[in-house]
Amino acid sequence: MTFVVTDNCILCKYTDCVEVCPVDCFYEGPNFLVIDPDECIDCALCEPECPANAIFSEDEVPKGQEMFTQLNEELAQKWPNITEMKEQMPEATKWDGVEGKIQYLEK
Repeated sequence: MTFVVTDNCILCKYTDCVEVCPVDCFYEGPNFLVIDPDECIDCALCEPECPANAIFSEDEVPKGQEMFTQLNEELAQKWPNITEMKEQMPEATKWDGVEGKIQYLEK
């Protein structure tokens, strides 16, 4: 089993989750983070650390966001690994909780 970063991370990109990951399985895009499912050890440390509540266990991904499971897998192969906490996106608080942000995802 793996954890999945979902819609609410887009345009927020908090990295608190990265700081606690013992296996460095997060990858960073321009305005979104993903988890490599082949590297994730299902430790669940990242989920409670996400201020945007955007990380879910693979079997608990919210209805309508199932496509993020595949998206995390695909983008983790393209984007660089991130292992340290960084500043969130400049307007993260404005975007936190906005639904349907997939249209803003920069690949």
